Amino acid sequence: MGCTYSVYGVGRKKKLSIPEVVVFAPCMRIPAQCDLQRALKGLIPRDVINKLSCLRNRIALVADDTAGSAITELRQALEEYLSILIGLTKKEHGLENLVEFKWKNLVDGRQETSVANAWFELLSVVHMMAMLTLCEADTIMIPKDYSGSGFRVVSTDCKRDAVDLLLKAAGYFEFCVRNVLCCIPPEIKKSMSKDLQDGVLEAISIQALGQGTEIQLGLAIESQKATLSVKRRLACELLIYYSQAYQCISGCDLSHGYGKKHMWFIKWKFLEAKAAAYYYHGLVLDKGSEPTCHISAVCCFLAAQELLVESKKACISFCLATPVTRAPPLWGAMKHLYQKIPEVASRKSQMYGYLLEQEKALQSLPELPDFQLSLRPDDYELPAIDPAWDSGNWEKQGQQPLKDHLNDSEDEIETE
Repeated sequence: MGCTYSVYGVGRKKKLSIPEVVVFAPCMRIPAQCDLQRALKGLIPRDVINKLSCLRNRIALVADDTAGSAITELRQALEEYLSILIGLTKKEHGLENLVEFKWKNLVDGRQETSVANAWFELLSVVHMMAMLTLCEADTIMIPKDYSGSGFRVVSTDCKRDAVDLLLKAAGYFEFCVRNVLCCIPPEIKKSMSKDLQDGVLEAISIQALGQGTEIQLGLAIESQKATLSVKRRLACELLIYYSQAYQCISGCDLSHGYGKKHMWFIKWKFLEAKAAAYYYHGLVLDKGSEPTCHISAVCCFLAAQELLVESKKACISFCLATPVTRAPPLWGAMKHLYQKIPEVASRKSQMYGYLLEQEKALQSLPELPDFQLSLRPDDYELPAIDPAWDSGNWEKQGQQPLKDHLNDSEDEIETE
């Protein structure tokens, strides 16, 4: 979603700045205060505990102070934190369930989750990295300046950078689903924020690929070299992505704050994608010489026009769903299609009206072609574990190895 909400005052009056959304990301979650020192004292070296605690506190402080806008600084701190956090997830250390990790909603500061599981903490960190990446893509696609014509201008380089960021974000989400959620026990999953459901994470990952494809379609429309077949393929791929995203999220519990808004976003983009797919399929069919080709083409154009009307309604529902947001001015592919679809549908209906009257039995919407999807999430791997977890280093510092410490503790309990 929009990455920030700002409220500013003039005198006693306060004005709410409603964020604009191009790249949708549900609300970011950030670390809340938790007592790492107390939970881990005596189990691992003090410098390891201090490093964990300092990095986590730094992430929380910077995120709070900047409303998540200090993306580069936060990303670097999260990567550093991950490298040492990984040690808590290792079974041989026996520390997975000792610390109760707390996370809260960035917008209202409400504490959402408190879970004693290191894999939950790792999931939350990677999830935050993904959200920051989506926010960065959103920022790139919302330029500060407009052209003299009043239309939004985003450079080709910025659009390509946004696609790269969307693929990166999709990779983070895919990693969460495939490599982290499977390590969290089912009973713990039930207590986690609903934003972290498998289906929701899969939907956002696929949705990011869809938004990347939408940007690519816009670039193809602007390019004189892109053929009609290329544009149709991209439009059909866009539809497939949003169809998959809808299937993922439709089986989830959407009763949480951003659930319904997320669903409306996918519906809105699905309808736009379907309109684009039918429009370009209609253009391809219209190149045929048979009357049936023209009839099928007109059916596609009329369907695209109806879908655009429905997409406008879905866009309004998305914007009004809590929390309220603004839709961006028309840009890229949709700016072109909102102009061309009604124009072509009207012109072709008049041109081939006599065929539609003569061949009413042939007035059926043709199936859209199926294509193999082009975009894939970037591969993501966790950073290397921090050398501080090397037990050899502990012994040099005079620290008892963790296994021995745990064994000694068990012996003490038995003696008592």
